Amino acid sequence: MKPVVALVGRPNVGKSTLFNRLAGERLAIVDDTPGTTRDRLFGEAEWNGRPFNIVDTGGIDPTHGGKTPLSVGSVEFIEDIRRQAQVAIQEADAVLFINDGETGVTEPDREVAKILRRSQKKLPDGTFWPPIFLVVNKCESEDRRNSASEFYELGLGDPYPISAIHGTNTGDILDALVATFTVQETEEDDTIKIAIVGKPNAGKSSLLNKLTGTERVIVSPIAGTTRDSIDTKMEFDGLPITLIDTAGIRRRGKIEQGVEQYSVLRAFKSIERADVALLMIDATTGISAQDAHIAGYILDEWKSCVVLVNKWDAIEKNNETMEAYTARIRQELNFMDYVPILFISAKTGQRVDQVLPMALQVQEERLARLTTSTINEIIHKAQDAHPHPTHSGRALKMYYGTQVRSDPPTFMIYVNEPKLMHFTYLRYLENQIRERHHFLGTPIRIVTKGRRE
Repeated sequence: MKPVVALVGRPNVGKSTLFNRLAGERLAIVDDTPGTTRDRLFGEAEWNGRPFNIVDTGGIDPTHGGKTPLSVGSVEFIEDIRRQAQVAIQEADAVLFINDGETGVTEPDREVAKILRRSQKKLPDGTFWPPIFLVVNKCESEDRRNSASEFYELGLGDPYPISAIHGTNTGDILDALVATFTVQETEEDDTIKIAIVGKPNAGKSSLLNKLTGTERVIVSPIAGTTRDSIDTKMEFDGLPITLIDTAGIRRRGKIEQGVEQYSVLRAFKSIERADVALLMIDATTGISAQDAHIAGYILDEWKSCVVLVNKWDAIEKNNETMEAYTARIRQELNFMDYVPILFISAKTGQRVDQVLPMALQVQEERLARLTTSTINEIIHKAQDAHPHPTHSGRALKMYYGTQVRSDPPTFMIYVNEPKLMHFTYLRYLENQIRERHHFLGTPIRIVTKGRRE
């Protein structure tokens, strides 16, 4: 699991700018695969070879309903600050407390600092967890950097004067940040991990209860009831399984500040540690853009997937309904045309008995390996049938290929010049591989390498 770093602070101090500075290089890559763009509540960053996740908490807004300003001492404002700060402390491995060097120390900054200090836990070695870094943004000039010393009054150690928009001195804070990351030793877990993900109220908890035969999770018609990711150990056909139920994932604009926002973080973290994700779609509302966002995140993490269309019992049907619904899903998730689709009802149990067998079949496909001779036969036939188009008179030559790993299946193809390989031809090669072995529900990664590299 990658460490999680939360960005906390009042509005307009530059949290989003710093977020883009840290994650923008990775997120700004143009991907021709549709559907892979997801709401930018979370991002991935890397510094000195250490990858980590970053979370933009949104501004702590001292207003009530965005209309009437509240005094800093008001109950509503204090509760809003406390909710965000405490949840950030609970869920993050480090906190970047962003302040505005242009306006100086404000009363809201003092309130946030007070709550952050009180929420830290003191460790036996005398240090506090999680570490909090006091970042003073908008320090473009030397005068601003010198005046950042006034932030010592917040009692959170040395201030780091930076300019997020220009990137000035961000390396210093990143050096200090990654130095706090420790290599986590996790217990050996040989279970097959299956995450149940989807929008709120799609029926995830109901499915978990039906699969386990217990009331392990509270079921409620109110969207957003599940706040945490919950692990349930079980056996199925003699195989140990861990079912991970997660909070519903909403579009960023509909994520309430604080608790629900971080429950979404837990859901994404659950996808990261899963082998197979069960993407639940509410049949009564139909597939939405957010369902495609979640599917895109599953693909970004190279996880296998099964699409479950839940509440199928509530749909008026004829002989063509399922076929039409399948076509709609295939159209919206055309970047994941390899995933199987099951139409179920967690409420009545319709086809629920097919869910785990399908997930296990997908996991088995994820671990499949093709022989080098088979791969080379596929490559040569593909090249003979449709040669790669030339670029500026230069032709791509594919020499040979091999499967270098499974989980997910990864193929290395040796070529004369990797830069000549077009993404559409990679998709063509993927289709040729799937004709030989489907790799049901599992993404395929193809990497090109120069023969002399």
